[in-house]
Amino acid sequence: MHQELQQATHPTTSPRDDRPHVVIVDEELPYPATSGKRIRTLNLTLRLAKEHRLTYVCHRNADAEEARVAADFFREQGITPVVVDRAVPPKRGPRFYARLAANLFSPLPYSVASHTSPALVAALRDLERRDPVDLWQCEWTPYAQALRWATKAPRLVMAHNVESVIWRRYRDAEQNPLKRWYIAGQYRKFARFEREALGEMEQVVAVSAVDAARLRDDFGLRRVEVVENGVDTGWFQPTSVPRDPARLLFLGSLDWRPNLDGVARFLEEVYPGLRERRPDVTLDVVGRNPPAWLRKLAAVTPGLDLHADVPDVRPFLARASMLVVPLRIGGGSRLKILEALACATPVVSTRIGAEGLQLTPGRHFEQVEHIAELGPAIAALLSVPEAARRQAEAGLERVKQRYDWDHLAEELASVWRECIAVGR
Repeated sequence: MHQELQQATHPTTSPRDDRPHVVIVDEELPYPATSGKRIRTLNLTLRLAKEHRLTYVCHRNADAEEARVAADFFREQGITPVVVDRAVPPKRGPRFYARLAANLFSPLPYSVASHTSPALVAALRDLERRDPVDLWQCEWTPYAQALRWATKAPRLVMAHNVESVIWRRYRDAEQNPLKRWYIAGQYRKFARFEREALGEMEQVVAVSAVDAARLRDDFGLRRVEVVENGVDTGWFQPTSVPRDPARLLFLGSLDWRPNLDGVARFLEEVYPGLRERRPDVTLDVVGRNPPAWLRKLAAVTPGLDLHADVPDVRPFLARASMLVVPLRIGGGSRLKILEALACATPVVSTRIGAEGLQLTPGRHFEQVEHIAELGPAIAALLSVPEAARRQAEAGLERVKQRYDWDHLAEELASVWRECIAVGR
């Protein structure tokens, strides 16, 4: 404990800085931006740092070198990192399963219990004593537990997903009876946690109108605003690179269970049939931290190329004939769809994959209900590439109008100003 606090209690602040002091509480420093959550958090945080004094309190990134580089980057941006030297326990190995078993006796969901540490709470309390806080922002719902004691300043929770919805979908998709029973317990715990913990907070921000309605209707929350996911339209742009007419793309973090479920189902239910009809079809799977089973499968599957931990996804978006989003589990909204459309890359998605985005199926992208239906939809778009191009161009215009990060950051800044004014 002492070693953890040694690193967590010495942020550098300017006594003459009269900008509102906002403290963001998170699982790790969101740098580099290698996942949807990190992309959203980093883009909004960097923009809001111009008019606010930001302190970022979190656990240490699992990779020590990444943690060092991330802390240096945040300081360069004028954001004070306060890093508790405790990494979140990994989701693998015998100890992981022992922790899952122990969680049967906890009222908290596993994701909440494993991300809550006495050292993090102590660092937050110490910061409040030394440097008055105008607003707390919890950057992921499980971290609301670490802020339930704080009552001197308003607390805002950034709900990237409605977590209980994801766990309900996990339960509905699981075939193994024992796993389904355990997952059902996690769903019930998360539903109770979201109702109680979010109900205590002064403000909740959802990433879509769909999620906001769920939070209001299911949990009776009234202080819910929407700040949607977005895209850097200066970074993601159409190029003159010729597209490979039969190259499909899956893009997403490969250490997130809904993505792995979607990839596995697509490779099992859709990809073989596409290859039979169109032997020239290939698939790029791009994402961080792919598991061993996916690496092995890519090595023996014709036309399947796995690209792990790439520094820039734009070349893959530029050459793909379309982005495929085969999700049946998920929440929030998919940043990768916005990034694809910003590059004028056609998109075909399940309904859940495109959930929460203000896009029109058939006009901005192609939508199906179930993963198994992706095969005919993809084949149809491959046979009429002009139709796919028109959808992507319409999607590009929609993204420019609604989903640029600059506009969304100002929306969040407005929510911050109102919260701070009420708190004062």
